[in-house]
Amino acid sequence: MSVNIKEREVIEQKTATHPCYNQCAHQYARMHIAIAPGCNASCNYCNRKYDCVNESRPGVTSEVLTPEEALEKFKLVKSRVANLTVVGIAGPGDALAHFEEVKRSIELIKDYAPETTFCLSTNGLMLPFYAEKIVELGISHVTITINAVDPKIGAQIYKKIHYLGTDIIGEEAAEILLRNQLGGLRYLAAKGVVCKVNIVMIKNINDKHIPEVVKQVKEYGAFITNIMKMIPVEGSAFERLESVTQLELNEIRKICEIDLKQMYHCKQCRADAIGTLNEDISAEFRNHLQEKRSCKYSGESQIKESALEAHSKKYRFAIFTKTGINIDQHFGHAEAFYIYDYEDGKIEFAEKRELDKFCTGTEDCGTHEEKILHTVEKVKDCQAVLTLRAGALPTSFLQNKGIRVYEMYEEINEGIKKAIKLLEFAKGGLKAVRNL
Repeated sequence: MSVNIKEREVIEQKTATHPCYNQCAHQYARMHIAIAPGCNASCNYCNRKYDCVNESRPGVTSEVLTPEEALEKFKLVKSRVANLTVVGIAGPGDALAHFEEVKRSIELIKDYAPETTFCLSTNGLMLPFYAEKIVELGISHVTITINAVDPKIGAQIYKKIHYLGTDIIGEEAAEILLRNQLGGLRYLAAKGVVCKVNIVMIKNINDKHIPEVVKQVKEYGAFITNIMKMIPVEGSAFERLESVTQLELNEIRKICEIDLKQMYHCKQCRADAIGTLNEDISAEFRNHLQEKRSCKYSGESQIKESALEAHSKKYRFAIFTKTGINIDQHFGHAEAFYIYDYEDGKIEFAEKRELDKFCTGTEDCGTHEEKILHTVEKVKDCQAVLTLRAGALPTSFLQNKGIRVYEMYEEINEGIKKAIKLLEFAKGGLKAVRNL
């Protein structure tokens, strides 16, 4: 069903107060809620460093929130930032890799402040599955990152995608991604959602290809494109690639604005940015929930690799993961978890264990003691549970059984390495661990 005139006027009005879509709206503030840590695509220019407070770029955040925590933080920011008009979800991974968290967060905040403009950013891989729900949620602005419309070029940019339970690489991955991106863009635009297309300009890879991208996304309904520099990031496949200059960037923007409106004022913000585009005040609200979380995972990322001296030890870990790649699932949301063993310096997958999830909503989450105890029984042979988040009650039950709980967002093997260091430190097995 097409959008009527009244609905379109509402969208245009909200765009008038959205600083990312309207350069003249610079006086308005936005808030990014970091609720989506995992990603279903591996981009060669990306490295999502969790809890890095000194970097300002996409994919960086100082905390990953639950929907309930996002609401609490929104209330705090709203009380202090009078010009806050927009709530956006920009990761630190991909919003549609965590759609249930996205949906719940928007519903909670919309109930509290229905006048809020909502937007999200995505790589577009899962848009065909969620585009209709995006419209139903009342998300009025969506940003899709489309870096190529030629699968040969796309294959140079994307290392792989994780799609319908399978890792896919090369041109096949790029073709699937592009098909889903364009199909989702066309659907959203037809429903009146204002769509911005981000294009990362990568020197000698897609820089000459960008005008073709702009022309194609215009055909599919894009409102504006935001061409931005690739930021060379340590640890990414493109970390040694030279970034384009500001002159080169603006030259390609000038060429492309003949076809479609261009964004010149992007700040390439953090996933937890707060404030106007010219003044990010997110540091004022950073880690505001830390004291309310039991067993908060903090500081472990700074432990030096040389401190690990546990090659003769044996450990078993319960890993809570949705993707099978990262530690990215809430303890109470899981219907299965993975067992990993560590022995003589080797990390090996042991088995998958099924269980009943006990967290079914805000009111009763973490209160079903029988189900919690059932889960605790399932992990009783483990020294530690590695999870994105765990409530106070399950944490208490686990600790009473001598099982440690480490909350983190990490690739599984890296998370296990850090957990080993923490276990050794707790036992006094390490002589010195700095910056813990």
